[in-house]
Amino acid sequence: MIDIEIQNETHQTHEKLKFAVVPRIGEGLRLQEPNGFWASYDVIDLWYQKADYGDVWVPYLHVRKTAGEVEETPAAAQAANHDGEVLPFTI
Repeated sequence: MIDIEIQNETHQTHEKLKFAVVPRIGEGLRLQEPNGFWASYDVIDLWYQKADYGDVWVPYLHVRKTAGEVEETPAAAQAANHDGEVLPFTI
């Protein structure tokens, strides 16, 4: 597994995730958003930086939410109450 630093342009956050392979520029990823829902993101940049330890190069991804992805899906809109708090799914 490869540890990859992901810099999210949409939410201005960064996190480290494990991947089996390094995604290429233009490929899509499914990432969990701060609100707990999953969304599609596009890889817009990929670069490697030398780590502080040894002769190791660490991959970094720069991602942005996919253009066709709606900010709030109808299911998410129904799950949110008037205070903006997300409620669990009920039947």
